[in-house]
Amino acid sequence: MIYPIRAYGDPVLRAKCEVITDFGDDFQKLVEDMYETMDGSDGVGLAAPQIGKSLRLFMIDSTLFDKEKKEGIRTAFVNPVILEETGDEWAFEEGCLSIPDVREDVNRKPKVKMKYQTITGEEKEDTFEGMTARVIQHEYDHIEGVLFTDHISPFKRQLLKGKLTNISKGKVNVHYRMKFAKRK
Repeated sequence: MIYPIRAYGDPVLRAKCEVITDFGDDFQKLVEDMYETMDGSDGVGLAAPQIGKSLRLFMIDSTLFDKEKKEGIRTAFVNPVILEETGDEWAFEEGCLSIPDVREDVNRKPKVKMKYQTITGEEKEDTFEGMTARVIQHEYDHIEGVLFTDHISPFKRQLLKGKLTNISKGKVNVHYRMKFAKRK
């Protein structure tokens, strides 16, 4: 099942998410549906709040950035905790399925160390670099109630205010289904 993506302005996008304890059939179906939703909207990542679920779950597909070198990963992260972010911050233009048609440079560290669980509950600890680390940090922000627009300057946010208001009201044209909190 493909879920509608929650749009900017939906309160679920600002909530700190809950830990997952049940890895049963319902959870496995949710993960499958989230992959289908991410792929159907041409995303490189998707966090549970973006489909209206306040859960510490996100998935990424950073293989889409460099298919020739076969770098990147396609995996889900359950109950992740960032342990360390290292290196010199670098800017890269980010976007978000919940904030369509808005793209801005965001500074992030190039390396992230984290512990997390797999979709079967196995505990892991890994370090990720480059674009994979960036996508992880972006999606991790979602489960902490943070959006990429929170990382840009107040001046740039002010310039985007009208566009963000329009998104929250459903005044946006995308090829995937969305749900708008303020639509009337």
